[in-house]
Amino acid sequence: MSVLDDATALPWLAGPAHEIASRQRGHALLLQGHAGAGVFELALRVARSWLCETAGADAPCGRCTACHLLASNSHPDFRALMPELTQVELGWSAGGADAPEAGEGAGKKKPSKEIKIEAVRDAIGWTQKSSSRGRAKVLLLFPADAMNLVASNALLKTLEEPPQGVRLLLVAEDAERLLPTLRSRCQRILFAGPTPEQALAWLEAQGVANAPVLLAAAGGHPLAARRLAADGFDAAAWMALPRRVADGRWDAPAGTTVPRLREVLQKLCHDAMAVAAGAPPRYFPAASLPPAAPWPRLADWSQSLARLARHDEHPFNAPLITDSLLAEARAVWVKPRGRAVNGRS
Repeated sequence: MSVLDDATALPWLAGPAHEIASRQRGHALLLQGHAGAGVFELALRVARSWLCETAGADAPCGRCTACHLLASNSHPDFRALMPELTQVELGWSAGGADAPEAGEGAGKKKPSKEIKIEAVRDAIGWTQKSSSRGRAKVLLLFPADAMNLVASNALLKTLEEPPQGVRLLLVAEDAERLLPTLRSRCQRILFAGPTPEQALAWLEAQGVANAPVLLAAAGGHPLAARRLAADGFDAAAWMALPRRVADGRWDAPAGTTVPRLREVLQKLCHDAMAVAAGAPPRYFPAASLPPAAPWPRLADWSQSLARLARHDEHPFNAPLITDSLLAEARAVWVKPRGRAVNGRS
């Protein structure tokens, strides 16, 4: 499994995980934070603390049978509900639900970005069965806002009155995307993530070169920064990207998906608009940005990218969409041709 899931791998999780696991007594917790900061890994560690069979403050101990079962994603009293796409990205299988293969359904449909009603109903049935190891049962939903309306409503009764010994962990980047009736049944906890110093130290320990550039590129989230590096966006390539896009000379790294490319271009659009408005850029060094573009073009480009974001699951022809996205980006900076004078342009 590719998930980093303990405080040794992500040292900033130890304190928050211990506090949540030992002090929060509610049966339903809503953990809010950014995936790139480790909020999912934090939720896993909390779940493992609850299910650890070694008494004491060092839970999860990593030594007991429960910890070994959790480490291999085979604990019968733990289940994680995720969209198919998230399972593919994490290589995840838990609670008997295997992750779809990356190529599954190739040419037919993309992995779903939703937690579907069938999965929620199956999980509710699972919560109503007795605990296999007699300690507790934990149901984790990540991201919880991936539930559609029907699935969210199906979970309400279990959230309000779960079976004895069942605890629910809902994880979301923005809790406001959840139904108010879901939020009201949970105790909300905000996870701020690591400090900039912790994030930089961790990235450097991971061997990421010029870590400050990629950390800014990822909005300050270290796991997202490491993923950028793994996707072929090293610091030098990231700094060169804006002007190469504006000049029509940039090719996305091999394997870049349409949603990933759209996300990168949205960051470039954000920074171009920030500079045009007299504000500092967030994702790219100021010196790496091309000359200011006309505001109407930037606004149109931003709206176009936002429209595309609503259709990430559509089975687009990726090469054609990629060419179209890059052509649209280049057009933002194309200078208008001068007016003809005496028959000459």
